[in-house]
Amino acid sequence: MPGRDAKIYEEAAALWRQLYGEPPPAVADGTVILDLILNEQPATDYDRLSTPHLRRSNITFPRY
Repeated sequence: MPGRDAKIYEEAAALWRQLYGEPPPAVADGTVILDLILNEQPATDYDRLSTPHLRRSNITFPRY
């Protein structure tokens, strides 16, 4: 595994262990682990940005 791919795998495996408390699945690719993690997370609603450091005109809100 090249250096970049090894780092991605290690980070994905560490995230898996934190979320599920067990070893990651036996796949050799970190992007597959990340896809598995993200596909199992529930969809969340959009939260509007609220910050005292930006003017309202600098914040883009979704159009409904």
